[in-house]
Amino acid sequence: MKSGVQRDTILVVDDTPDTLGLLTDALEAAQLTVLVATDGKSAIELLGHVTPDLILMDAVMPGMDGFETCRVIKADSGMAHLPVIFMTGLSDTGHVVEGLEAGGVDYVAKPIVIDELLARIRVHLANARIANRTRMALDATGRFLLAATEAGRLIWCTPQAEKRLSEAVPGFLAAEFVLPRGLRLANGNRVLEFSFLSRTGADEFLYRLTESGGGQEEAFIRDYLSLTTREAEVLIWIARGKSNRDISDILGISPRTVNKHLEQIFTKLGVENRASAAALAVGALATRH
Repeated sequence: MKSGVQRDTILVVDDTPDTLGLLTDALEAAQLTVLVATDGKSAIELLGHVTPDLILMDAVMPGMDGFETCRVIKADSGMAHLPVIFMTGLSDTGHVVEGLEAGGVDYVAKPIVIDELLARIRVHLANARIANRTRMALDATGRFLLAATEAGRLIWCTPQAEKRLSEAVPGFLAAEFVLPRGLRLANGNRVLEFSFLSRTGADEFLYRLTESGGGQEEAFIRDYLSLTTREAEVLIWIARGKSNRDISDILGISPRTVNKHLEQIFTKLGVENRASAAALAVGALATRH
């Protein structure tokens, strides 16, 4: 091994000493760092202190089995991204499905063929690195994006999206959040909409989170000031003190489009700047009964 090269870390969870010994020797020979847990509970405790790059999980263990352990891991937004490969002598379709539904990315049967296992590990480590780089890039841009399973359970979200959800959903917990039916969440005057962007994994779907005031204020401003619906939405957020970049993220449109709408708003209202436009909007809303 070359000095300075960081080794990937694999957590092996298995209650059989012979299997642990075999896998530890094989993984270390493949230049991987190995962590070991002999049951689901100790694996969860270990994950509270260190985050591996991948988990090899025995499906059948006393106490908390591998399927339940995986479900606990996937319910934690801080660990949900970890790829889990199940290992078991159970090869019928029911157990394969259960493993995948629990959040596993792959399934290998015992007795384990080491070369095949290593090949699968390399593939999933590469996929995980790509996914992590993508999420880091999304976090850096401050976009309102999130990923969920087909059933609607939250897998991960950018810090901006988490902040917005926390503000709009009382008692919001990422590990428990499930996307609302209709992909639209109303809470008082705030409405969050989840716009599907793309499928990013076997059971991972990417959404953009946008927000409106619920439509009532926008509709009033639109009619009162003779604006289009989109112009009214932009003006409402200007009146709430949001920057063009904020409005771009909130409404899911480009900053350039926001600028074009502002130009039209200024022309229609006969004003020269956003402060004057905001003042007209606030004054108009004050006339509502």
